[in-house]
Amino acid sequence: MDGRAPRATVNTSAGRVVPRSGWKAVNPRIRTEMKGPAQTVIVHHTALWSCIQPRDSLSQLAHIQNMHMHERGFDDIGYNFLISGDGTVYEGRGWGVVGAHAKGHNFDSVGIAFMGNFNDELPHGASLTALHRLLHAGQLYGHLLHEFVLVGHRDVGKTECPGEHLYSALPKLKDQLKISD
Repeated sequence: MDGRAPRATVNTSAGRVVPRSGWKAVNPRIRTEMKGPAQTVIVHHTALWSCIQPRDSLSQLAHIQNMHMHERGFDDIGYNFLISGDGTVYEGRGWGVVGAHAKGHNFDSVGIAFMGNFNDELPHGASLTALHRLLHAGQLYGHLLHEFVLVGHRDVGKTECPGEHLYSALPKLKDQLKISD
């Protein structure tokens, strides 16, 4: 891979979205559909290395899916979407699919992970913009309730996730989106 975005990248109102086939995702063992639009968006970080180049993102995606399926026993990668530092959105489980990202909160939420460790680094502007576009597209196409709730993983579980720097960026994002806490 030469560092350029994978060819399977699709441009949508959500920006650049790489479908599962674009990062060579393994097929899920089981896929459970949500019963309606998500009520909550839970923001995570991968707590791994920062991904700016697509080759780093592809490597991390494969690592996460392998870890989730083989070490944690998940049916697939746990997140619905992942966002790299260059603003590329990668489809994890995708819209309308129950994730495995926040125990007790997966059936009515979407889990979106920023690729990197945001205890140590600041989120890139491109990744925050990508999240904004993805959430807007989710509302536009009926995958998210219009008045959804945006939280960090630490708001629903005992964890430092999504890292102090990313967590502190969420109030500004909520204000820009004019959504509830």
